[in-house]
Amino acid sequence: MIAVRDGRLEDVQTIADFQVHMALDSEDVQLDPGTVSRGVSAVMTDPSKGVYRVAEMDGQAVGCLLTVPEWSDWRCGTVLWIHSVYVAPAARQKGVYRAMYESLKKAVEASSDLKGLRLYVDKRNTRAQQVYEAMGMDGSHYHLYEWMKE
Repeated sequence: MIAVRDGRLEDVQTIADFQVHMALDSEDVQLDPGTVSRGVSAVMTDPSKGVYRVAEMDGQAVGCLLTVPEWSDWRCGTVLWIHSVYVAPAARQKGVYRAMYESLKKAVEASSDLKGLRLYVDKRNTRAQQVYEAMGMDGSHYHLYEWMKE
């Protein structure tokens, strides 16, 4: 059985490790573990930055994601952006992401303020795109453009 819960302060190192693995696995990017750990800690101590969801199997963390709120003037409510999705290799294809996604979807459906879920995915990560499409998400509406300070 998969249990999904909000992340807690004691999850910081596990989530940070997951994020380092995720960046390498999905985008071939090497992240600085110390920077990631500080970033995860910042979310845990300031919920306005976002909320982590942690999936557990047999009491062990096997996946996580981060939701970040975005105000939508078009909808007069909040859209949750899903970031930093990671499922441990041994737990993949066992419904871990589905459990995390369904818990978020139920929260949105039960809330008058929450209006929907969004995420972005690296164009090369076709495996993740197939998973998101299987959940009923549609990737055909927007293209994401960005500028990042190096």
